[in-house]
Amino acid sequence: MQSFWCGFQSFLVLLPLVLPTAVSAHEQFTVARNEIGGVTIKMNGQPFATYVIDQGNKPFLWPVLGPDGKQMTRSFPMQDVPGETQDHYHHRGVNFGHQGMGGTDTWTEDGTWGDNPKRADQKARVGQISHDRYLTLTGGGTATVDTVGTALTRDGKPLLEVAQRFDFSCEAENRVIDIAVDLVASHGAIELDDMKDAGLSIRVPESIRVDSKLGGEIVNSEGRRNADAWAKRANWVDYHGPIDGQTYGIAFMSHPSTFRHPSPWHVRTYGLFTANPFGLKSLGLQQESAAISLKANDRLSLRYRLLFHRGDEQQADIPGAFKAYAAVKPASPGQ
Repeated sequence: MQSFWCGFQSFLVLLPLVLPTAVSAHEQFTVARNEIGGVTIKMNGQPFATYVIDQGNKPFLWPVLGPDGKQMTRSFPMQDVPGETQDHYHHRGVNFGHQGMGGTDTWTEDGTWGDNPKRADQKARVGQISHDRYLTLTGGGTATVDTVGTALTRDGKPLLEVAQRFDFSCEAENRVIDIAVDLVASHGAIELDDMKDAGLSIRVPESIRVDSKLGGEIVNSEGRRNADAWAKRANWVDYHGPIDGQTYGIAFMSHPSTFRHPSPWHVRTYGLFTANPFGLKSLGLQQESAAISLKANDRLSLRYRLLFHRGDEQQADIPGAFKAYAAVKPASPGQ
């Protein structure tokens, strides 16, 4: 395992030297199982993202490479990079989790709490989202990774089916990941608590986070910026800033068909970037709890887009990009 990661890290160092600065007019995607059971997605022979299933307590995407081969997620805790913050051990790449699934926490993980006896009760609630199987792995003009997993209690009791579909594509120089998450009560009725820490997340690179004070900025579709964008509903939020001397950004979009659109955003100046439609009371948007009671076989559907771009939200025309996204019907897991 160590030799694999050492080789992979060395490969990442070379990426900016070999990836093209402009997207080919004829993108070709490949999807391949790797030696540790995950999946590597490439575009024109160069890495785009890796779906990881053997670390932490849930599947996640890492690394994710944007325009010009720039890494668009923080590396910790998968890799130690000098100068990166190492807070929030559970903020791994792009992932879905929820701190209150029938009383079980799939947001944090054991490494979050360590051996602190004062956190023993919280650690005892930590469960997992397993990767059970792939439904579809396809390449070509786009790429699809379609998966099924299960939310489990700490002792392995199944709570909820978690189906996730990732569609990878390019639009001009932008790289795009459409993410569909279906929560299916296939193991019986369950309650999803009103929690601040829940939803689909990406942890942004060190240099673009606002608190690094290098020029990073958050802006949403309503014009709110930085800390003022936290816990606000918006069609989209853009998090951009400098990477290797140039501006790059991550636009996170809430599709009109998604549950509780427009999504509230748990987006932080320290680098967490989450679409959270679950915690309306916890985020201060209403007085009453927004906990969700799913009956047996009920389905809750989430639909989002991550668009990785050059420049800020205006230079990348994120308002126009959202308009185009809102006009399409997102694919669903298992289609």
